[in-house]
Amino acid sequence: MAKKKRILTATMADGYVKTIGPTAVPFTHYWRIVAHLGGGRTEVFWGHAKSLKEATGKRAALAEAAKQRGWERYDFEVVALVES
Repeated sequence: MAKKKRILTATMADGYVKTIGPTAVPFTHYWRIVAHLGGGRTEVFWGHAKSLKEATGKRAALAEAAKQRGWERYDFEVVALVES
């Protein structure tokens, strides 16, 4: 029997809402990196994970990535996904 497909929603602190789905994968968290490139420019990287540990693990290599790419600074956020 096929797994039930769900629609998942993440609401970030700044009010941004991301909808994922329909998916049968058991995602629990959404992560987002906002890289500040300088001159008012930004670039956004995002993804979803099957656990909080997996999502927060993205932070480990972030400082080195920012240094290699020359970012002025970056914001990293993780929020729980809600089934809707």
